[in-house]
Amino acid sequence: MGHTTATVKICNPQDNTKCIETELIVDTDSTYTWVRREKLEAIGIRPSKVRKFRTIEGKTIEREVGEAVIECLGESATRIVVFAEKGDAEVMGIDTLEGLGLEIDPVTKQLRKAESLLALTATTDQ
Repeated sequence: MGHTTATVKICNPQDNTKCIETELIVDTDSTYTWVRREKLEAIGIRPSKVRKFRTIEGKTIEREVGEAVIECLGESATRIVVFAEKGDAEVMGIDTLEGLGLEIDPVTKQLRKAESLLALTATTDQ
């Protein structure tokens, strides 16, 4: 079984002329999008804080995070990105998928624009 991948454009939110294109594995088990530190730094994105993450092996690791504009399938939004270190996979996480209104087609396993987005609506009986 193969992985679903996505070609994305990642830009510096402070200077939209500084961008890269890269291919990421779409990982619905990952919260955030992970991109190699060197790629993010090459377009001037700097980390803003350190966060703790739990690996699939149950180990806790720390990584720096920042913000980037991510574009895929004609949709774009500013999202949190993790500065991936050597040995870390580069992935598009669920935060970016939902932020861009994208989903994985359950039949074809291809990335597509979501047919609808989840919403919580309140109803009142009056």
